[in-house]
Amino acid sequence: MKRSFFDRLSGSVSTGEHLDSFDDEIQEVTIPERSPSPVRPEPVRRTVREDDLPSANEGQLPVDVYQTGSDIVIRAFVAGVRPDEISISIGRDMVEIEGSRMEREQVAGPDYFTRELFWGSFSRSILLPQEVDVESASANAKDGLLTLILPKLDKARQTKLKVKAG
Repeated sequence: MKRSFFDRLSGSVSTGEHLDSFDDEIQEVTIPERSPSPVRPEPVRRTVREDDLPSANEGQLPVDVYQTGSDIVIRAFVAGVRPDEISISIGRDMVEIEGSRMEREQVAGPDYFTRELFWGSFSRSILLPQEVDVESASANAKDGLLTLILPKLDKARQTKLKVKAG
């Protein structure tokens, strides 16, 4: 008995019934029941350290941190802050951004209808996922967006040393 096209393709063993064409084959397929909750990808989790939390009178600067092939990039909105009011400290595995956004005009509390903007000092400590080259780091502030570009250290790079006699 000749095996059907489907049997040859899938490598299955025929049950003994011979069907002439692939279109005439009908197979019963059991579909497992779905679980009530669909599987979702794990959300990106950020580890919150006590150092990351602002003090009672200090705001926390929200940031985006991502990587390219050769850099770690940090972006933060610093609208209303002059570049000379921002302090950035970079270590091989941590970045600290501090600054202050001062209210330029004083308005009495009862005169506000809505007050959502943050005024005062802010800071953020960011633990980096990889060591960076501190000397080659750069910072740019344009249109209220602070961008830090931190080149990654290439740990696989090796240097040959010559031994000098003498």
